[in-house]
Amino acid sequence: MKKKISLLMCMLAAVFTLAGCSNNETGVEYDQAAMEEATEFLLAYCSSVDDATIEQWKSLTDEQLNYQLMQSGYPFTAESFLSSMDAWQAGVEECGAYIGHGDLTYEAGNSELSITTTAEFEDRQADLEIIYETDLRGNLQLDSLTVSGKYSMGEILQKAGLNTLLGMGTVFVVLIIISVIISLLKYIPKLQAAFTKKAEPQQVAPASVSETPAAEVAEEVVVEETQEDDTELVAVIAAAIAASEGTSTDGFVVRSIRRRRSNKWN
Repeated sequence: MKKKISLLMCMLAAVFTLAGCSNNETGVEYDQAAMEEATEFLLAYCSSVDDATIEQWKSLTDEQLNYQLMQSGYPFTAESFLSSMDAWQAGVEECGAYIGHGDLTYEAGNSELSITTTAEFEDRQADLEIIYETDLRGNLQLDSLTVSGKYSMGEILQKAGLNTLLGMGTVFVVLIIISVIISLLKYIPKLQAAFTKKAEPQQVAPASVSETPAAEVAEEVVVEETQEDDTELVAVIAAAIAASEGTSTDGFVVRSIRRRRSNKWN
């Protein structure tokens, strides 16, 4: 009985040992020396390359660039190599000139290998992460390079404060603009009425009745006609007036003759 219990305990221990080995062995297989050499070359090249060389690399086609990278023997692709150089340049702009980096740390996943280290730059330290992923043939190829600057608590709070002020300021400015627009809406009907209003026809004011005497009005309205000097007509009229008055023509002088508007006798 004791032998059976001992045998069972040994079998359980073997099972747990195999299970533990199986969990520890999960992840891609890689050659650490080869990955270290490729990573060191990538970091050294990115830290020494200039803008003119980067533009020269970018001027090549993917086929030409992949051929040159294949000749180097490193697990780089055209896309990942160019993106890594761009990420490095962005990191230099953020952290300053590159000084050096520490030891590499490897972490294998199911389909990728992550290599991390801490780099020293002129302005601040940064975490470097280089990721290799397996391709269709199961070989590790460079996927990305990331440079993450390390900021102190004061710098983080300062950036957070600036971002908060910028966000709140933008919101208040937009609200002020909206309030101004709303306050101007009341003038829209007036402007619309002013532009669409048609010109009203001008009415002629009726002539006011003059308070001058009728005789003066008659003199103003009567149109004087210039007539030729007719001695005979004047003499006849003078004689008729003298006969009606019972006097002679010596007592008055006819100076002008005017025609009345109406032909009717009073």
